[in-house]
Amino acid sequence: MKIKVAWIGKTKEPAIQALTDQYLKRLSHYAEVEGVSLKDEAAIHALSRGEKGKSPHKLILLDSRGKQFSSEELAKFIETEQLTAIPLLFAIGASDGFTDETHRHATLILSLGKMTLPHEFARVVVLEQIYRAFTILKNHPYHLGH
Repeated sequence: MKIKVAWIGKTKEPAIQALTDQYLKRLSHYAEVEGVSLKDEAAIHALSRGEKGKSPHKLILLDSRGKQFSSEELAKFIETEQLTAIPLLFAIGASDGFTDETHRHATLILSLGKMTLPHEFARVVVLEQIYRAFTILKNHPYHLGH
């Protein structure tokens, strides 16, 4: 399975980059995964449509108004998506969120909860939850500590 986690803007905090790198490394044992910093929302559209010789991706937007999953529900979603072999693109927008047009192109709008998180922190949370989803699917003990 191929997964991209994309965010708009540069990483300001070295600790966030270190955690991002750690979870990308952990995830690489389960999937072909990449973290991508993008300039703007148009770049997310280009990735999801497969422009510039790239394969298209199913767009999953992170938005506080989206659907909330438990860790087990996210694992089930990823398990189902593995069967389609279409890469997933988890996108974290700028501080003002995504436009209505981007919402219309999304396969899923996913919320990490009702609380507002800084965008850099949301990136780490979504990476950890994707990692947790794979450990659930593989019956790895990581998830059992909850």
